[in-house]
Amino acid sequence: MTDTAVELSIGEVAARTGLSVHALRFYEREGILAAPVRRNSGGRRVYGLDDVEWLNLCIILRASGMPLPAVRRYTELVRDGGGNEKDRLDLLRQHQDDVRAQIARLTECLDLITFKVGVYEDIVETGTTDHSCEAPPSVPRD
Repeated sequence: MTDTAVELSIGEVAARTGLSVHALRFYEREGILAAPVRRNSGGRRVYGLDDVEWLNLCIILRASGMPLPAVRRYTELVRDGGGNEKDRLDLLRQHQDDVRAQIARLTECLDLITFKVGVYEDIVETGTTDHSCEAPPSVPRD
């Protein structure tokens, strides 16, 4: 339910969330907002603090790699109200697993990059010209 005590314009919501006005309109068209966007007497979009909070959650889900259809599905489940918490949990657990896998892969990448930085720091420090591209044994190569 939207907090009606505070009325924010689309520009104010853009400033609070870091999303562009274009992105906010896109989210609205794509059904990503938990509540329908209200309009004032002049037909302009009016948002509440609940909308900002929801958008911030969506920003985090998207930044963590959740595909737009999954965000839309999660939004639909929330909009449908209680009784579907198991579906919400399943969706979020799957995304949690995906994020953990992404972190593991990025950790492998960081390990290799850290190794290569050390190699080049040694070369720069010693003045040698050894440009070996060997990866450390613990880093798998694709």
